Amino acid sequence: MAGVRWCSLLTPATWTRGINHQPCSMVNFPCRVTPIRTVENVSCLCFAADIISTVEFNYSGELLATGDKGGRVVIFQHEQESKNRPHLRGEYNVYSTFQSHEPEFDYLKSLEIEEKINKIRWLPQQNAAHFLLSTNDKTIKLWKISERDKRAEGYNLKDEDGRLRDPFRITSLRVPVLMPMDLMVEASPRRIFANAHTYHINSISVNSDHETYLSADDLRINLWHLEITDRSFNIVDIKPANMEELTEVITAAECHPHQCNVFVYSSSKGTIRLCDMRAAALCDRHSKFFEEPEDPSSRSFFSEIISSISDVKFSHSGRYMMTRDYLSVKVWDLNMENRPVETYQVHEYLRSKLCSLYENDCIFDKFECCWNGSDSAIMTGSYNNFFRMFDRNTRRDITLEASRESSKPRATLKPRKVSTGGKRKKDEISVDSLDFNKKILHTAWHPKENVIAVAATNNLYIFQDKIN
Repeated sequence: MAGVRWCSLLTPATWTRGINHQPCSMVNFPCRVTPIRTVENVSCLCFAADIISTVEFNYSGELLATGDKGGRVVIFQHEQESKNRPHLRGEYNVYSTFQSHEPEFDYLKSLEIEEKINKIRWLPQQNAAHFLLSTNDKTIKLWKISERDKRAEGYNLKDEDGRLRDPFRITSLRVPVLMPMDLMVEASPRRIFANAHTYHINSISVNSDHETYLSADDLRINLWHLEITDRSFNIVDIKPANMEELTEVITAAECHPHQCNVFVYSSSKGTIRLCDMRAAALCDRHSKFFEEPEDPSSRSFFSEIISSISDVKFSHSGRYMMTRDYLSVKVWDLNMENRPVETYQVHEYLRSKLCSLYENDCIFDKFECCWNGSDSAIMTGSYNNFFRMFDRNTRRDITLEASRESSKPRATLKPRKVSTGGKRKKDEISVDSLDFNKKILHTAWHPKENVIAVAATNNLYIFQDKIN
């Protein structure tokens, strides 16, 4: 697996100014990370609305979208290589910024609906425009991102400044012509899918048929057609008749990358269910059930909490799926239900800290995970702005840190190690010194290249293959 070199840091204060994402590098183990440049935030304050809540590359990797708690979507575009700077294999620049969701209030339930963007999912590109789905807790929107570099001039019924002309003064007809103008990127809502979820939406996933997508909340999963906004099909409903009998909730759901009839969803009890929509209209009965037997000797008060799955992702090949719980990442073979084929410990050193993590609510953090383009490596986040990368072929792993302090220009960023006890080595950090307010929950990997995006609170870091 390749390692990672620091590429670029973007903050909300710089997004509107169009600061470049500069490439960094992913290197072979042991990994070295070399910062190219740091973009400092104008303000040291981190407003809640600026906290990044989702990161997603499109299918080609040309565009990278981020959503934040303020309901905004910022899209970055990958620029072509520069002959003048061959060591930079393309940068990510701000392409478009728009307000996707606004705060709302449900008067019937006296419930305030946040504008926070929970998920963004791109649709495969069919023409010059790009389309993406974004969702907050209740409403999903389909956005069209298009470019315009020409404008029409020479109207008959209005002047160049837009004022209407007197029809009686028009003595000849003109044919409007298209004139060049500065490039303008427009984001327009094409569809709004609302009023289908009683509980908070935690997942959306575009189906491989590119016509439908599913959305999941705590107790139900709905199937939508992209052209139909006024109705959806409920395909999973785990709500019991008596809510006091509720034992688990849905935490994540995803469609299979190649089979449009297959999807999976995970639960707060650490189980994954694979369903086939050909079997029944309501998929309450799963086709496969994935669960790892619990070791009785390691059971504790926190066992059920840390076993809850926060994310599930199919591999690009569709043969495997990956799940993330609080302490580990597991890779499952779809043909073997009784146990995962691979287990990677993300921060096992926190097992002794579960009591304090429970008291400060960090134990309920939902970390995401992602595959690289060839399914040979996986990545997920941790605390102290650490993120972990695992090579599935060599079983080697590395811990890296995304922070300004370690992103000095042309410096070498070394792998980080956490000391769990005893005498601490020079380059190690004590587990008691970890900052649990700094956490990397959202990561994304370019579908074709070794380029990754890491969201650390209100900062976005981009890393790229090291160039020798």
